[in-house]
Amino acid sequence: QVQLVESGGGLVQPGGSLRLSCAASGIIFRRYRMGWYRQAPGKQRELVAVISSDERTNTADPAKGRFTISRDNAKNTVYLQMNSLKPEDTAVYYCNAQSSLFDYWGQGTQVTVSS
Repeated sequence: QVQLVESGGGLVQPGGSLRLSCAASGIIFRRYRMGWYRQAPGKQRELVAVISSDERTNTADPAKGRFTISRDNAKNTVYLQMNSLKPEDTAVYYCNAQSSLFDYWGQGTQVTVSS
């Protein structure tokens, strides 16, 4: 059974930082492209950042320079370090694992940026 379990969300003030984690099980983690997506109320789910199996990264423009995606294959975990958070970063953040055949999603973790 495949599981992607996100953690690390919460309430943070503007300018603050959070680190999200996504622990994967039931997949050969090192073979998957891992990604973070987010969905704000009333909006479509959007890409935040992805990291390939060979650790190439791609970060969406709104997150560039502030968010960093990384992975630890020994721990089957992908991270999203988020700095200089803004109110518009408020959303549910989802972890994604994708291969040529499969596409899995976590349940999401809420990030709220507010003073």
